[in-house]
Parts: sequence; C-alpha cells; structure tokens
Amino acid sequence: MSGGQNVDESKRATLKRFAALGAASPLARLVDSGRETGDSDAREAIAGYLAATPGAHFSKIRDDLKLGTGETQHHLRRLIEAGAVESRRDGDYKRFFAAGQFTEFEQIALGYLRRETPRGMLIALLRDPEITASALAENLDVSRPTVSKYAAELERAGVLSRVDGYSLLKPETLLTLLVRYANSFDEDAAAFAADAASLIRYDP
Repeated sequence: MSGGQNVDESKRATLKRFAALGAASPLARLVDSGRETGDSDAREAIAGYLAATPGAHFSKIRDDLKLGTGETQHHLRRLIEAGAVESRRDGDYKRFFAAGQFTEFEQIALGYLRRETPRGMLIALLRDPEITASALAENLDVSRPTVSKYAAELERAGVLSRVDGYSLLKPETLLTLLVRYANSFDEDAAAFAADAASLIRYDP
C-alpha cells in the first residue's frame, strides 16, 4: 500500500471519528442545513471536533483533522454562515466555538487554557490559591517576567486579579472548563481533572 493511501485512510478515520461527535451534537441540524450535495464528512467532523475541543484555532483544526487549508477555510465559513460555529479573535489567533454554547468569559478563558503557560498558571492557582509568582515560575520552569507578562494579560482579560497577589476571578468556571475538556488539553490538565473532586469544598 502506498504512503498516499495510508494518509488518505488515516484522514478518513479521523474525519469519521469526529463526524460521529458532530452528528450527535445539538448543532447537527444546523450542520446538515449547510451541507452541499457530495460534501464529505469534513463539515460534521469540524463540528464534532469543536464540540470536544472548543477554542481551537484554525491551524490546530486543520492539522488535527488532516484537512487542507482551503478545505478547512471553506467548511468553517459554511458552518459560521449556518450559525453552527462562531469565532473570537485572540491575539494572533482566531479561535472557534460551537455557537451559543459559551459565555464571553468562557470563550476568553478557553483561549488562555489552550496556551501552555497560562494554562499551567491557572491550574497551579486552582490547586493553591496562595501560590506566589516566584513559585509559579519555578513550577512551570519559566522566568518570573514571563509569569508577570501572562498575569497582566489575564488581568486585562478579566480572568485574574493582581490586587493582592494573584487570585482567579471565576475559579468555579475555570475548574468546570478544565474538567469538562481535560482530554483536549494535556497530561497535566488530565491529572488535574482526576484530582478535581478534592479541590471542591462543600460548606453547608
């Protein structure tokens, strides 16, 4: 079997896997309404992928689904026109979400959770709300100025306060997003999600 056939089979398997998620999502009707005769599973796969990986940017969607640039652009445009997907600018990236599923804060938070250092900072602050900037830098193996830079960004975005140390503004929402989409982040997020029950305090 040629290398090209292997690539095609891998692409088809990936698209079918995510298309099944798309077909099962509440947005299936909107996806179908924008479907053209002869379309592949690509549009449903993108919808399913975004249901599992909200806040993914264009290149990640394209690469993870093994699609071409033009193909990805075409299907994302049709999904947006159909009202199934919406986008949000995040610095140099445009991030995509299932339409109507997330608040503005959740979209912003997911954008930062998709970035390695901010995600590490948010997880560390959920684990230990008293952690210092120096400890954050040491734990994440980054410089103190890097932590300060991202802390300032997170503050401007309304995710974190620097009034008295670092404190998260909506920790329950961040915790929920991390747990719900843990498998779409990394091993640290998955480990955090597994321990999340111990971080939820019940105070009757």
